[in-house]
Amino acid sequence: MKHIEITEFGGPDVLQITAGDAPVAGESQVLIRVAAAGINRPDVMQRQGKYPPPPGASVIPGLEIAGEVVETGENVAWPQPGDQVYALVTGGGYAELAVAEAPLCLPIPAGLTSVEAAALPETFFTVWSNLFDRAGLRAGETVLIHGGSSGIGTTAIQLAKAFGATVFTTAGNEEKCKVCRELGADLVINYNEEDFVEACRNATGGKGVEVILDMVAGDYTNRNIAAAAVEGRYVIIAGLRGFSAEVSIRSIMLKRLLITGSTLRPRPVEFKAAIAAGLREQVWPLLESGQVRPVIHTALPLNKANEGHRLMESSRHIGKIMLRVSE
Repeated sequence: MKHIEITEFGGPDVLQITAGDAPVAGESQVLIRVAAAGINRPDVMQRQGKYPPPPGASVIPGLEIAGEVVETGENVAWPQPGDQVYALVTGGGYAELAVAEAPLCLPIPAGLTSVEAAALPETFFTVWSNLFDRAGLRAGETVLIHGGSSGIGTTAIQLAKAFGATVFTTAGNEEKCKVCRELGADLVINYNEEDFVEACRNATGGKGVEVILDMVAGDYTNRNIAAAAVEGRYVIIAGLRGFSAEVSIRSIMLKRLLITGSTLRPRPVEFKAAIAAGLREQVWPLLESGQVRPVIHTALPLNKANEGHRLMESSRHIGKIMLRVSE
């Protein structure tokens, strides 16, 4: 099969298309003929040598796919060969064939293309797990979502609105801000022109926001603490501005904040399967009805994966960057 290989750690051009043996599905796994795959920040970090695959995972990059099941392990009741699914994987997505755990497969919602379906797993699993399961976002609460025009951001805005939250978000230019407003954000803050802490305080009458979803970290950490309401929940899922910060412990104590963080890729199948079940019950109907849709910036052929990585690192994209494999 054709797949993308990381020939050495480095820039986007180390991604080269090559041929190799097809993977084999284990007892609880399925083999999928990949129609499309998503490009995500962890793929960029893996290419740079900063995020190695967990033990047992494919060294081929790619954490989300959509396509047709072609083989199943002996312990798999669903899906079956011929079923069209999208799936979260621990690696191997940039390939013509990939293995997925059966519990992490979901049926492609009616009306979605393979490219759109492949844009769902990484962002929807991440947002559901962190915004709803971990932070416990509830209807009527206010949430601040950083990076509103990213794949995570566009997903988080839509899901938070669908479940009754008031959504504040940050973005870096007017084009990106416009997209966030169109997706339903109640307050969009251009972080190059406004102080998001002041904007959040003004919009809440000085109260602050109940929930913060942060992929920036670094020097944003204390600012997020300042923007949080008393009893607020602050979830960190990435560190685009660094993984270290000197924080005000006093502010955390006085506000009684819950600060947490997580990574998804190394978690066990059982944990991810619980997220998949929540998505199937709560979010799949929203996708079927069209109330929630993935935002796609572009879909490139597999042999242009390096261009997709270059685009992601430029931060010029809005929504998801995808790869067409066999669609």
